[in-house]
Amino acid sequence: MNLRSSWVAEIGQTREDTRLTQIGATTPANPLEARSGILPGSYDGQYRLSGFWVEGHAGTMNATVHEGRAVIQADANQGVYPVALAEPFALTFADGQAQDRYDMVVLRIYDDLYDDSGETKAAVEIVQGTPAADPVAPALPDIVLPICQVRVRAGVSAGSGGINWNKDAVDLRTPTVAVGGILPVVGDTGNGAYPGQYRDSGGALQRWDGSAWVSYPSALGGIAPAGAVTTASYTGQYRDSSTGQLQRWNGSTWVSYQPVPTWTDYTPKWGAETGTQPSVGNGVLAGSYVKTGTLVHVRIYLKIGSTTNLSAQAANGNWNFSLPVPPVSTTWKLDGRVLNVLGFDASTGLQYPGSGLLATTGGGTVRSLRESLKQANAFWDKGFPFAWAANDVLSIHGTYESAS
Repeated sequence: MNLRSSWVAEIGQTREDTRLTQIGATTPANPLEARSGILPGSYDGQYRLSGFWVEGHAGTMNATVHEGRAVIQADANQGVYPVALAEPFALTFADGQAQDRYDMVVLRIYDDLYDDSGETKAAVEIVQGTPAADPVAPALPDIVLPICQVRVRAGVSAGSGGINWNKDAVDLRTPTVAVGGILPVVGDTGNGAYPGQYRDSGGALQRWDGSAWVSYPSALGGIAPAGAVTTASYTGQYRDSSTGQLQRWNGSTWVSYQPVPTWTDYTPKWGAETGTQPSVGNGVLAGSYVKTGTLVHVRIYLKIGSTTNLSAQAANGNWNFSLPVPPVSTTWKLDGRVLNVLGFDASTGLQYPGSGLLATTGGGTVRSLRESLKQANAFWDKGFPFAWAANDVLSIHGTYESAS
């Protein structure tokens, strides 16, 4: 095997070994350690990562590990080992056993000064797993870089069709680049090492902001594309949502920057200023509203039922109805502000247009309902503007400014 390494063997390191393995690739993992990984690149420029690619051969238990260069980080006080495989290397997996197992293809460093292995070398190896009904990946020795996981099915062999390389081999290679370089995303690249580090996610350039990878230039005020940012880097950042809606980060969550108006149902409270309070019985009392900022559109619907307690109410009860949110209390904004009111007498088919004043009492109400086309000095209740009965309808609608 023509796997070269630097600064492992006590004697015998050649100039060629040194030239091949002077990689200059140490993406920081912390102030003292480097990120283990494989240098990116391919012969024709079509692939992000071609080094140490494990190519399985159909119908066999054999695979080829292709040439490449990598660095492997040991303990912090031990340092990082550069390695280079200058030519393809053949591997043969052991036949399957009574149950499935996972085997791992790894790059491994032996350094007798630290591990008492009796050897000082770099190697491409298969770490064989333990057969089980529900197998797990084997424990790996120290100073290794996993490059492929292979599921060896029970009883599989070259005579039975070999390993299904398309289904049972999982590429575990991850890249590394020189400090300051843009890291290509292949597999899980993990967290960044420092704010200002960059990576290429395949569809967007991303920057590590200290807690998350943020699509660039969204961190500088651009609109992040849909799916690129989960948690924003700062209050006021914008993103395009998966539904095509512009969203703004308010410091704790994403909110629609231009909300799409939707109606929300609520149940108004029907009250009277004097006498017995109204009870709708088997009638219908319902409401809905849209709130955009402090702008509120509201509609209230009352249909008198046969068991509505009209007879128990006072003749001058003066009806009122609760609003979904309180109106603004500023005098000039509230004084004289009205909602539209319409009464329908089902027995005659006549409609009575009117208006109702906004008030802040009770958390917000519309009160003092009265006709708008006459000067009748009376507020609406069970006997005005007509004698209310079953199937008569009162509707209220309009727009007002809310308190918040």
